[in-house]
Amino acid sequence: MVAGEGYVIGIDFGLKHLGIAVGQTVTGTASGLSTLKARNGKPNWSEVDELLVQYRPMSLVVGLPLNMDGSVSDMSQRASTFAQRIARHTRLPTYLADERLSSWAVKDDDVLTGDIHARSACLIAETFLNDFSACLPVKTELHHPT
Repeated sequence: MVAGEGYVIGIDFGLKHLGIAVGQTVTGTASGLSTLKARNGKPNWSEVDELLVQYRPMSLVVGLPLNMDGSVSDMSQRASTFAQRIARHTRLPTYLADERLSSWAVKDDDVLTGDIHARSACLIAETFLNDFSACLPVKTELHHPT
């Protein structure tokens, strides 16, 4: 579990939609909040800012959609780029969490209803909260060869 008490925001990245969930470090659980519309993976940043003001998260976690064999895909590269952008925009610690099976898990769960994107974001946030060592920190510094 993550050290400290507070919230994390989980994000299920997509080109047209961003699923958003809020996770609690005390309980290790998350709740779906909403789905934000995106254009080619770019959100309305004022909507993102509103969520940050409301929840004041300690960190952000973005789902990384790797191929089933663990290799990088076009979508995982786009998610990584988005994670770097949101880290720079918010100046919050941001992480990537493997989300290979999150969408299938929520589609197969007949008990859950509602927004599939927000439910996927819940799984992403809970992965971060309960298995932090499996998440990768997002680096935002520009590295220049010396």
